[in-house]
Formats: sequence, C-alpha cells, structure tokens
Amino acid sequence: MSQVTGPAAAIGAYCMSSILMTVTNKLVLSAFDFKMNFLLLAIQDLVCVLLLEGFVKLNMAQHRPFKVSDAKRWLSVACALVAMIYTGSKAVQYLSIPLFTVFKNLTIILIAYAERTFFGGSPVTRLMFLSFALMVFSSLIAGWADIAAGKGLNKDAKQVPWVVSYGWMVANCLTTSGFALLMKGKIKEVGFKDFDTVFYNNAISVPILLVFSFMFEQQEGHRVYTQYFGPVDPTQAAERSTQFWGLVAGILVSGVSSFAISYSTAWCVRVTSSTTYSMVGSLNKLPIAVAGMIFFSDPVTFGGVAGVFIAFFAGIVYNHAKNMQNLPPPSNPPLPLYKMKDEARDSLIDKAEKI
Repeated sequence: MSQVTGPAAAIGAYCMSSILMTVTNKLVLSAFDFKMNFLLLAIQDLVCVLLLEGFVKLNMAQHRPFKVSDAKRWLSVACALVAMIYTGSKAVQYLSIPLFTVFKNLTIILIAYAERTFFGGSPVTRLMFLSFALMVFSSLIAGWADIAAGKGLNKDAKQVPWVVSYGWMVANCLTTSGFALLMKGKIKEVGFKDFDTVFYNNAISVPILLVFSFMFEQQEGHRVYTQYFGPVDPTQAAERSTQFWGLVAGILVSGVSSFAISYSTAWCVRVTSSTTYSMVGSLNKLPIAVAGMIFFSDPVTFGGVAGVFIAFFAGIVYNHAKNMQNLPPPSNPPLPLYKMKDEARDSLIDKAEKI
C-alpha cells in the first residue's frame, strides 16, 4: 500500500506547493517592479535554510550536518539548478511565453529517453510517447495565436541573431534535463533523505545565486535602491514605506512557499522517476491557467481552452501508460497435466467397454 500512496502523496504535495508558489508570486510580487531574479531566489533559499534549522531546533525535522565532502558531491546539482534558472530567464527574455512553453514541454521527451539510456529507467512505451506528443501539441495550440501572429520573439530578440534566442532555449532544455537527472542520481549516490536534499540544495545555492546577482543585477539593484531609499517627496514617504514592507512581506511569503516546493520536489524525485516529475511539472500549468482565466482576467480564447483540455487528456494517457507499465508480466501457467491424465483414462475405459 505504501508503494501506491507514497508516489501519489509526493505528486500531490509537489502540485499543491508549486501552485501555491506560483499564485503567491502572481498575487504579491507582480504588484511590485522587482526584477532581481537571482537575489530573489537567493533570499528564498536562505529562508528555506532558516526554516529548516528552526524545525530542527523544535525536533520537527532532522538533516545531516554540513560536510564539505557531501557539499562537493552535491555541488553539480546546485550548479545545474542555477544554470537552469539563468538560461530560463534568458530564454524568456527573447522568446514569448507560449513559444517558451512549447520548447519546455519538449524537455519531457529528452528526460524520458535520457533516463532510460543513462539510468536504466523504464522504457518509453507508445502510450507514453503519445502523452508527450499531446502535451507538446496542447502548448502549441494554446500559443498558436501568438506564434502565428509573429509574436514568438520578444522585442529584445531583434537586437541579437536568431541563433542566440533559440540557443538560450536549447541551453535551458539541456540544463533542465540535467538538473532533473542529476538530482535523481545524486540522491541515490549520496544517500540523502528529503530534508538532507532541501538543506544542501538551498545552502549551496545561496552563495552561487548571490555571485550571479552581483555579476548581472547591479544596474537593477541600483534602480531598486533608488526607488525605495533615494530622495522622496515627504508626501510620498508613507506610500513608499508601505510598498517596501509589502515587497518584503511578499518575498518572505514566497520564501515559505519555496521551502514547501523544495521538500516536495526532493520527495517526488526520490519516489518517482525524473520523467514523471517533469510531466507533473507541465501538468501543473493546467490549474494555474484555469485560475488565470477565472480569477485574474486572463484572456479566454479557443486555443487556450482547447490547450487545457488536450493537456488534461495527455495527463490521463500518461497515467494509464504508467499503470500499464507497472502491471506484472503475464505468467505462463503450467499445463493442467492432471486433466490430461483423466481424459486418457476415460478414453481407455470407453475402449474397454466397447470391446
């Protein structure tokens, strides 16, 4: 029973925490003009570490003490995470969200075959490949209006060759696959439990993200500092103070959400496959898309609604394919020899009676 409820509970926790973090960012952070992604992620990771240490002090959680040897072995996963975040931000800078989603869903196929080739994972059946194709088709249908209208590339893409725009997208697909597969392999190699993964993943990522923020976000940091701490009209001081503390509260709330998603991600990757984890991540966009149409006044288009239904059907097909794959192989029962003996005996008796 635990083998059934374990993955189901992990997937459910990952879905809920992912949706919570996305909605939190949309509700709170979208109201503030804050574009320092690396600094935001560093603060979120720091909040995760502090929360985990608080739970340890309260005897509500346990994790391995920090060891340089373990950190060295986990460093590749942390670097893959940062690379995935950075290449994703660059790809979104040049490509529209619909086109980015199409390419992102192609990553599922890459992860499935890489997991089979390098980690001896489950074979990719025809039904599984059909579900992957449906997922890509759903994102293509949902974003076709923008793509067909020539809005697949953002205005920043006009300043660089097209190879650069799509190169960042390819790099993001590769780093996303690498992160999912590396994390799966390293959890088995190092023997981390879920809270160990949360601790090392976030503790190692904080300095890396701070370095990236210092390298690439100095100009944005100066703008944010001027916005909240520069000279201001006394009549606007109270409003600016309210905005600043609202931004701080939003970042803290998103940090708590990131703790939940860090734990559920480690749990989901450990008890399922990297392919299932990636597929669940894509399916997570469905309730978010529906919520956007209902609560956030996102445009309701035929392509958007059709994309949601096709993606939902893709999830059903994938779930059925995994269930079929987990069924025990058909056994070949031995021939019922006792019946053959009985039939031979009855045949001899009939012959004797006729004689």
